[in-house]
Amino acid sequence: MKFGAAVLRAYENPFTVEEVVLAEGPAEGEILVRIAGCGMCRTDLAVRQSGGRSPLPAVLGHEGSGVVVETGGTGTGLSAGDHVVLSFDSCGHCRNCMGAAPAYCDSFAALNLFGGRREHAARFTDTTGTALAPRWFGQSSFAEYALVPARNAVRVDPALPLELLGPLGCGFLTGAGAVLNSFGVGPGDTLAVFGAGAVGLAAVMAAHAAGAVTVAVDRHPGRLALAERLHALPVPTTPTGLSDRILRLTGGGTTYALDTTGSAGLINEALRSLRPTGRLGLVARLRGTLPIEAGTLDRGRAIFHICEGDAVPGLLVPRLTELWQAGRFPFDQLIRTYPLADINEAERDCETGRVVKPVLIPDGRRP
Repeated sequence: MKFGAAVLRAYENPFTVEEVVLAEGPAEGEILVRIAGCGMCRTDLAVRQSGGRSPLPAVLGHEGSGVVVETGGTGTGLSAGDHVVLSFDSCGHCRNCMGAAPAYCDSFAALNLFGGRREHAARFTDTTGTALAPRWFGQSSFAEYALVPARNAVRVDPALPLELLGPLGCGFLTGAGAVLNSFGVGPGDTLAVFGAGAVGLAAVMAAHAAGAVTVAVDRHPGRLALAERLHALPVPTTPTGLSDRILRLTGGGTTYALDTTGSAGLINEALRSLRPTGRLGLVARLRGTLPIEAGTLDRGRAIFHICEGDAVPGLLVPRLTELWQAGRFPFDQLIRTYPLADINEAERDCETGRVVKPVLIPDGRRP
């Protein structure tokens, strides 16, 4: 079959929307999904700085949602017509996958970032027969259709706004999962979120839903205003005194802190903002060394990395949609939609901070 997709052919070039070819339908354990919408995540854009580790040409996109049109075999647990949210890939049989920690799959980097599944890879090409990198994050969903392992897909209520649900598979999953899974935030806890982008604001919403007091730190006034509407206490980033302000605002510091920025300076401020025995989680990939300043890790404070919100997508995605239906996780307020043909505009708006979460609509509609 032939269909439209956004192809990245060189790390420094814009995306080109063109026709691609899928030579065969789904194999055993796979599903073919007609994409209704796909979020744009900074992990997609980081391919440009991957140093060649992420192979090109490729169709990126890993926050897809859509309708199952065909299944491979009888063991997928899904049927044609099911509405699904697509999440990250995992092998399903390593120690961590078997232990309900698929984000720490032994093959996570190979499957999601640096080549994807090699089985039947040659099925996916451009119209000249040139192979496209096989399934970014198990999806390659900047496209009209995506061929994915069934274990990547989570069935959702068909009454939900399907075209907006894709970011629940990664960005919103990561922020909310950090709060609900990694920290286990509850009533009486306090949380400081450094960076009020898609992941950070998902954490803000999840913390409020869990009954915690939340502080949001960002340098963009518009992001802080949005965080305040989502029930966070806004704190602008300043060169000095940031942790002191958080300590005063929270009456002695926070139980937890989440850094989404990867900034060494802000990570040290986050550590200083913690109460004794407080925990700091990092979700951004660090680009260099992380110097920890003297005194920031004393009194039982701890720092650790969080991948994909420690989530089992099949459990967390339904929880988040239920919170949305109850008016307690209004993720749709963070989204702006773009036709797939406008993917380069969406990338510019994402990079400049004009939009929190772009969602690309393959058929060009703007809900």
